[in-house]
Amino acid sequence: MIRSMTGWGEAERVTPAGRLRVEIRTVNHRHFNASLRTPHGFDRLEADIQSWIRPRIARGHVSYQLFVEHGGERGAAALPALDLDRALHYRDLIRRLRQELGLAGDVDVGDVVRLGGVFRAPAAVDVDPEAVRGVTEEAVHSLVATRESEGSRLAEDLLERLGAIEQGLERVRERAPARLAAERDRLRAAVRELTAEESTDEERLAREIAYLAEKWDINEELVRFRAHVEHFRETLAAPRYEPVGKRLGFLVQEMQREANTIGAKANDLAIARAAMAIKEEIERLREQLENVE
Repeated sequence: MIRSMTGWGEAERVTPAGRLRVEIRTVNHRHFNASLRTPHGFDRLEADIQSWIRPRIARGHVSYQLFVEHGGERGAAALPALDLDRALHYRDLIRRLRQELGLAGDVDVGDVVRLGGVFRAPAAVDVDPEAVRGVTEEAVHSLVATRESEGSRLAEDLLERLGAIEQGLERVRERAPARLAAERDRLRAAVRELTAEESTDEERLAREIAYLAEKWDINEELVRFRAHVEHFRETLAAPRYEPVGKRLGFLVQEMQREANTIGAKANDLAIARAAMAIKEEIERLREQLENVE
């Protein structure tokens, strides 16, 4: 079972202090990286919120947002209050200053606001931390469900790519012996053309073919490649969930290494084409794995 790193979840709960609502979005990231937005006064809970999220999300960029709705207003967007007494006092001070200095003009709003403190931040909402924890964990549960659903679709595509790779490996395996026979015939014909003789030193030709067979041998690469593919399949089919994106990425890296070696040893158009097709499928695997947790 695998999970995508892309997902979305939400949850809400009614409390005596108002309605709590949490939205969580995740996208791919090499590590766990959380970005939290909370209403005024909830900064003290941000470390706890991360600790509630972290056990269920191993990798990905997490965007968390907490809203508190009370009295028809949303806590995350509650309006500040106006300190009218302070504003009036500022006005009077500015008027006096202009009078003392003999400056023309009257006081405008900008003059007063620039002095600061005219608008008071909204009062912090008193919410039970356990209520925040509960709604957060519900949102995480919803998020994980979407990541698992997307993970199932990713797994189907990955298996399809593996099937295409295995077909390519089978084409390489079938073609490998034929290229040596073709090379033997080519060498025999070349010797005859150069010596103008019908007979060929078969013993020397056999030694040359044996040398080429060792040089071009790709059996070890095919065996290792198939082992990586089998390990990849077993990891996808594991019944229990664990974050395996990095492990699968390592297997794909090893597949790429074997495909490159097969291509380098090809010396055959059909095998070279098959190796190229295999590398294209490996690149598609790599792109999809960027979304796997």
